[in-house]
Formats: sequence, C-alpha cells, structure tokens
Amino acid sequence: MAKYENTGSKDTRSGFGEGLHELGKENENVVALCADLTGSLKMNAFENDFPERFVQVGIAEANMMGIAAGLTIGGKIPFTGTFANFSTGRVYDQIRQSIAYSGKNVKICASHAGLTLGEDGATHQILEDIGLMKMLPHMVVINPCDFNQTKAATKAIAAYEGPVYLRFGRPKVPNFTPVDQNFEIGKAVLLESGKDVTIIATGHLVWKALEASEQLAEKGINAEVINIHTIKPLDSEAILKSVKKTRCVVTAEEHQFNGGLGDSVAQLLSRELPTAQEYVGVDDSFGESGTPEELLTKYGCDTADIIKAAENAIARK
Repeated sequence: MAKYENTGSKDTRSGFGEGLHELGKENENVVALCADLTGSLKMNAFENDFPERFVQVGIAEANMMGIAAGLTIGGKIPFTGTFANFSTGRVYDQIRQSIAYSGKNVKICASHAGLTLGEDGATHQILEDIGLMKMLPHMVVINPCDFNQTKAATKAIAAYEGPVYLRFGRPKVPNFTPVDQNFEIGKAVLLESGKDVTIIATGHLVWKALEASEQLAEKGINAEVINIHTIKPLDSEAILKSVKKTRCVVTAEEHQFNGGLGDSVAQLLSRELPTAQEYVGVDDSFGESGTPEELLTKYGCDTADIIKAAENAIARK
C-alpha cells in the first residue's frame, strides 16, 4: 500500500460540491436542484455563484425529479442533490417513469449513503440504493472512493449523455487517489497487483481493501486490489482478467449483499468463470445509530473482515 498515501481525510460529499462548482464555471447548461439540504450536499458555492441556475425545491424530492427531467428537454444538464435514502427509495417511481424510461440526461447525486452516515441511524442509512438503481434500464451507477475521485466523477458524468446515479458519503475518509486523475465511466482501477486473491471494492471500502492487502502481505498472501467505482456498467474484462489469475475473489461494499456490487460480480462469474467468492457487506439487515467505524465493525465491513474473507476465499480454491 506504500504507493497510496492518505493525503488527508476529506468527505466525499465535498468532492461533489467542488466538482459541481467547477462545472458551473465551465458549462452554462449545468443546473443544480436541491431538496432543502444545500449545506449537507456542499452545493452552497454553486448556489452563491450561479443563483439563476439553482433551484431550491424544498422537501419535495418527487417534484425535484420531475423538474429535473423536464429541464433536460431544454438542453439543460440537471444535477439533483439530497440524501441517498431520499434520492432513491422515496422517489423511485418518479425516477423510473420520468427519467430512466425515457433516458433523460439527469444526474442523481446522493450523499449520506451507507452505514458511515453514522449517528442518524437506520432510517437514513440506506443500504439498498445500488440495487434499486442498477436494476433500472439505462441507469449508470457510480460509487467513488474518496474526495478526489468523487470530484472527478462529478465532472465526468456531465459529459455523459443519459441518467446517472452518483453515490457518496458524509464522513471524512482517506483521500489517496490522484488529484489529476482521468475518470473513465465503466473502467475499473487496478490499485495493487497480486496472484493469490482478488479483492474488488467500491466506495469507502476501497481504502479498507488497501489496508487489508497490506496486512495480508505480512502473512505472505499477495492480494490484487481493484477499485470498482462504476458498478453499472461493470468492467467485466478487468474482473475476469484478475480472477483467471487468482481463482478466488472477495467483494467489499457498504451495501446489502443483495443487489450490490457482490451480486453483480457473482452474476458475471456464474456465467463466465465460476469462482470461489466471499462477500463483505451487510447481510440482510438494517443499520443503527453509531459512529461510522463502530458500525463498519459491527456489520462486518471493516479491514479485518476483508482479511478474513480473503483467507476463506483462498481456502475454497
């Protein structure tokens, strides 16, 4: 893990805010909508500098999705902002009918996802959103790992024509990817090469996977670590190339086993390359109130859990 240095912990939602603000300067067609959470989504700078392109809809998330869909007809590129729970579960009908069905160019930007939302508890810690969104035809699903990658992803999705779900979080997490990275939708990032086990991680668990790789190396286990920032479309080529070499895989995500990254990888491998697979994620459970680290540990989503899963996967070869 030596080549990946934590340059300072930052929250991924701030990466979104900075990326959106830069887009506002670069593209006059970019507009932003928020459901009464401007500060939480770090959209203040955009609102302040481009008030004529900012719509505060209030606590009316369904209306926000409808307005965003309508704005695309005039050539605008709308970015909607609210918590992940309200960006998906609360407005699923509007997204399905008004955005996904007709392939509208709406960017659904969702903060406070997963267990690491922390003290707000189970009602806000949505762990099903990736599954909900990836099942929708035409919907791209992106879950970046740190501040820099979230900023890069925010800018990249503006250039993509079609609906996108961009998922990010509340807590400060290690910031370790390059400032000047080229974010390619649908292209995995190989972080560590290895031959004994493939660890495929997304979002906040990418850094945990790197920590696990370092500790596994101390045990003589050579792990390959892949950052899957785009869950749909999945980079099947990168996954198959790695698993053909290691012959076992661990998937790590801050999401339910059902419907998440692990599910997507399992579907791919069951068709193309049946392989021993272990899951790190939440096993059919709601969350609860607690600090992010306490919750990751309790629900089996921490560094130690990735290490254990890797050892189990290797034993099943």
